Amino acid sequence: MDMESLASQAKPAAVLWLAGFLQAARLHRVVSFCVRSRPLSIRIAQCFLLNGFIFLGSLLTLKSVIIPILSWILPKQCDQLQGQHLCDHTGAVATYSFIHSVLIEIFYVFWFYPLYIFSFILSTLWYNDIAKHALDVVKCKSPDATKALDAHTISESIDRPEGFDGVAIGIGEQLYSILLLTIFFVEVSVIGYIPYFGKALNFLLLSLMYAYYCFEYKWNFFAVSLNNRLDFFESNWAFFAGFGSPCVLPIFFFSPLASYGVMAILYPLFVLTATGTQAEKVIDQLKPLHGGKLQRIPVFFIAKRLTTQVLQLFPEAQKEQ
Repeated sequence: MDMESLASQAKPAAVLWLAGFLQAARLHRVVSFCVRSRPLSIRIAQCFLLNGFIFLGSLLTLKSVIIPILSWILPKQCDQLQGQHLCDHTGAVATYSFIHSVLIEIFYVFWFYPLYIFSFILSTLWYNDIAKHALDVVKCKSPDATKALDAHTISESIDRPEGFDGVAIGIGEQLYSILLLTIFFVEVSVIGYIPYFGKALNFLLLSLMYAYYCFEYKWNFFAVSLNNRLDFFESNWAFFAGFGSPCVLPIFFFSPLASYGVMAILYPLFVLTATGTQAEKVIDQLKPLHGGKLQRIPVFFIAKRLTTQVLQLFPEAQKEQ
């Protein structure tokens, strides 16, 4: 791509990225959804209780209370010991340091890691409920509101067969989608270790991944085929990169466990903003503003190829395709 072509892409990419970011930031939609649905507000409260109060609260207690107490009882350095004569016993400090580390590890093994797994599984189930209740609110708000969410999703979902064949296709696409996104996540994680530009590229791809997760609930609800959703997503990658950016930011400011807790709180909020976002309508309205056409980027190209290679290991799955 020459400099002229690159410059022609810069404006539509910037305009769409900002539009996506602003759509994600419309958190007032969360209040609107919760006011209209008691089950939804309960699920949101449960996410805050589990991931905020219990998970992040436990982590804060460990860092600000338990570790300082252990450091006072079992000092790691000689100058922290009460008696100077204890410094003459070189094994004392080493023993205290070892016990201190073991106790911290016990805390992680028997509390934080099981709590992390429990939170991840339960939150994943709650996210589906949150998206379902939000879409119910949209349907109740206006009979034609579901048609206005994304015009392309309705038109393309009609092509899916009815009955058992439609169900089988839907299940197959879900399994393919899970494998595709799992491989894409591994790909994104590996890219983060590339020197110099790895972190920036990692941030971009993570933003795209989480934006896809947020909109996938709505696409599943409308039975949008996987090919159509991937085509729409890759053709408007800048919009979705902007939408996913606020959700990914905590990763770069907190430790891994803390960033998980923060994202587990924020993610359902962005699921709600995605549910209320008419992506295709917003993108179409911006075309006169940037005056260009955004070039499609095959974001999932590598993941698609690897997914195909994996599926070729299972002859039965290959025959069904």
